[in-house]
Amino acid sequence: MKKTKKIKMKTRKAAAKRFKITGTGKIMRGNTKRRHLLEHKASGTMRQKKNASLVHDADVQNVKAMLPGAF
Repeated sequence: MKKTKKIKMKTRKAAAKRFKITGTGKIMRGNTKRRHLLEHKASGTMRQKKNASLVHDADVQNVKAMLPGAF
């Protein structure tokens, strides 16, 4: 009988750099609109954007597919 080779799932490296998994299994992401044109943005807004946010429920399945070894 011929043996078949098991194919490994590969992690999408771009996604691995952008998302982090919490201890409870939730997915964290960085916030947008912090790269340029900062002089007219309110300081309170910028303080809120320092902290990471959770990935929306509608996108969790797609992110999990890109990070097969994380779950």
